[in-house]
Amino acid sequence: MGIITLLTDFGVKDPYVGVMKGVILGIDPGARVIDMTHEVEPQDIREAAFLVDDYWRYLPPGTVHVVVVDPTVGGARRPIVVSLKGHHFVGPDNGVFTLLMDNAPDIHVIENRNFMLSPVSPTFHGRDIFSPAAARLSRGYSPQAFGRRITDPVLLGDIHPVIGGRTLKGNVVRFDRFGNAITNIKGSALRYFAGEGPFEVRIGEHVFAALDRTYCEGDLTCLEGSSGYLEFGVFKGDFRDKTGTGKGDPVTVTRP
Repeated sequence: MGIITLLTDFGVKDPYVGVMKGVILGIDPGARVIDMTHEVEPQDIREAAFLVDDYWRYLPPGTVHVVVVDPTVGGARRPIVVSLKGHHFVGPDNGVFTLLMDNAPDIHVIENRNFMLSPVSPTFHGRDIFSPAAARLSRGYSPQAFGRRITDPVLLGDIHPVIGGRTLKGNVVRFDRFGNAITNIKGSALRYFAGEGPFEVRIGEHVFAALDRTYCEGDLTCLEGSSGYLEFGVFKGDFRDKTGTGKGDPVTVTRP
């Protein structure tokens, strides 16, 4: 009765997700499959990296997390298993697991063809490689059974904020369903940077001199969201629509 989570950019129009679940249940009929989301912006590896790092800690040890945001599927990138604190993560080696790497996980390439469907489609590794691997991990197979250990995973280069002098620079990573703009700046990083002194947070033409606690404390709000990152919102509105903010837009924290 293992738990397997799924995060993809497949959406729900096509049967891709259902097929992956079918493959999983064919190998591990007792698996409990949880859909985290299938609405990642298509091909947005960075967004997926932040999402998986946001939720995995809330699942029990032994959970297997499948992440398929894979614009170079069928190319040279490696399929991998990342093992960390009793959890296993299955997906492409394209940077989607960057935020897990600070914890020095074990990483193995999936190269044992006995654990893949045959033939392997060059365009659907979610079905033919990642789902079979996840099901076998859920059944207790060791990551070592899938292939050799590696120490050189692909890492995204633009994922962390940067401190320079009296400035902390980050950007907007994604928008949630409500139109809130979620950044790559952690509230803890802001507190470390600003200390007990004053600070200003700027996004576009909008400047905030303090963090709010909730979305109902003003028209435009800046707060530390439930994921621990700074985010911007509009009370009963959509920050993206109201301000014209886009993904990747700069966010700057300054101190005197």
